[in-house]
Amino acid sequence: MRPYVVVNIAMSADGKISTRERRQVRISGAQDFTRVDRLKAGCDAIMVGIGTVLADDPSLTVKSEECLNYRRKQGWDDHPIRVVVDSSGSTPPNASFLHKGEGKRVVAISGKADPKKIILLEKKATILVAGKDEVDLGILMDELGSMGICRLMVEGGGTLIAGLMQAGLVNEIFTFIGNIIIGGKNAPTIADGEGFIKESEFARLTLLEATRIDNGILLQWKVNNPGQIQD
Repeated sequence: MRPYVVVNIAMSADGKISTRERRQVRISGAQDFTRVDRLKAGCDAIMVGIGTVLADDPSLTVKSEECLNYRRKQGWDDHPIRVVVDSSGSTPPNASFLHKGEGKRVVAISGKADPKKIILLEKKATILVAGKDEVDLGILMDELGSMGICRLMVEGGGTLIAGLMQAGLVNEIFTFIGNIIIGGKNAPTIADGEGFIKESEFARLTLLEATRIDNGILLQWKVNNPGQIQD
């Protein structure tokens, strides 16, 4: 059974998630950071794409003692399983998620990944081959489900989220919209890539809740009929 996938992302008022140079920008504040930590603590795994790793070098760990204690009381590892989608095997061996905090790591690669790089990554992570030329996200979700991952949080970036949406693999989306304008036609959005062409292909959402938080608004969306979006 595939995981229930929750996307969490912060964007500017004009829909950008970072600058055109892919430089991380602080969009939300302390209240939202606490919310995200709690969301993360309730998930079995957290996933990002290689672009996020190279641009931001996240640790993908639970931060607060409150959330760590919650996971310990459940008998879980301190941190969710950390998953990186990396078709070519470009993950740096010194990436923070491989070293900070205890717990399991997974790097999903394709058959074209450089074997020499994979040998180094295998020292710190489980390597999943899912796809020939690039990671097949459907195959990856099947593999993660077989590992017992029931609830998966996705934090970016736009290319990965777009791929998941295109494949009909997203169930729920949290978008924090901050009070800044980033601008730039080349600045990434929540769903990068080529985008849908036909209106019939668009991912349709149902708004579950809107909450004012920090200096912005948090929107919680349900994806209508996930698994039925066609390429």
